[in-house]
Amino acid sequence: MNYIETEGLAIKSWCANLDEASLKQALNLAKLPFAFKHIALMPDAHSGYGMPIGGILAAKDAIIPNAVGVDIGCGMHAVKSNLTEIDKDVLKKIIGKIREEIPVGFDHREKAVEILPLNEWQEKTKTPMTIVARQYYAATFQAGTLGGGNHFIEIQKGSDGYIWFMIHSGSRNLGKQVADYYNDQAKRLNALFYSSVPKEADLAFIPVTTPLFKEYLAEMNFCVEFALLNRTIMANIIKDIFLQEISICAFENDIDIAHNYCKNEEHFKNRLWIHRKGATAAFEGQIGIIPGSQGTKSYIVKGLGNPESFMSCSHGAGRKMGRKQAIRELNLETEIHKLESQGILHAIRGKEDLEEAAGAYKNIEDVMEAQKDLVSIEVELSPLAVVKG
Repeated sequence: MNYIETEGLAIKSWCANLDEASLKQALNLAKLPFAFKHIALMPDAHSGYGMPIGGILAAKDAIIPNAVGVDIGCGMHAVKSNLTEIDKDVLKKIIGKIREEIPVGFDHREKAVEILPLNEWQEKTKTPMTIVARQYYAATFQAGTLGGGNHFIEIQKGSDGYIWFMIHSGSRNLGKQVADYYNDQAKRLNALFYSSVPKEADLAFIPVTTPLFKEYLAEMNFCVEFALLNRTIMANIIKDIFLQEISICAFENDIDIAHNYCKNEEHFKNRLWIHRKGATAAFEGQIGIIPGSQGTKSYIVKGLGNPESFMSCSHGAGRKMGRKQAIRELNLETEIHKLESQGILHAIRGKEDLEEAAGAYKNIEDVMEAQKDLVSIEVELSPLAVVKG
């Protein structure tokens, strides 16, 4: 962990190759009047909107929509099977059926799916749920869909000898609509009381004393639950597909953990609003999931409860190239060879797919080495087949 002194709070960074844009964003966080103790950056840190992805902000009495992000509740879902081997032809059939049954990219379901009951949520939170209510009908067609970008479904072989599958997805358009609305509202609110936080930092905040705080919190939490439901629906579909092809297949309890949210927690004897943006909770003994990039290992981990990281760890490998840069600079044949030489059924078909190639990401083994004081590795998962959004 590197200690960086600033004009505000210190920055504690587990990221050995922090880029200038991420450092600038972290320095902006360190100057926030309500930021507490220090800013924590995980080894996968890279720049995002307002706050680095792979960052943790502890705030007193305020919440920042951009410090949660647009894909509220995005996270990982992992399932262990009782299989120790899987035939390549069977694997191809399973991947083919996954592509048929789970919409990816901007595609939605043709038939609506039952999701969280809005009336019960409104009664429980005593808030109108303005944006969720507006987007609710559309969301019933988005549940059980993968989305695009870095979202994926992967079938893997574990170091424990068993076949696993893993899902990375979030709250789809619902989360983006909530994030955008409340970020705009926070900007208006900050302008009204002449906030000292500079507009160009893109860190508009909502004080806990305002009605807007309660409204955002309720809608954010709905999105977190919707994202969990989304991953669970996909996991159940994948289980059924496995069973169609391998009748003796069985599964252990699912593991699920989010990495874009804000939660009230106790750290350093203070109640704080912990923003984890592209960061995973790693309380002592907590089981988590850290995926690699396409074609590299992923990890089931156990948290060590390190207080200096606000009991958090990385959420993945972290980008080292922007999407356009990866398309421009990476070699298509080289990236395909990396995958096919390992026998992986992959999702790179053309130049545009290079934005999600392994070469666009940091080395996951270096990332894991950098956070040995945050998590211990329980299972290493090597990819067999990948479906990308």
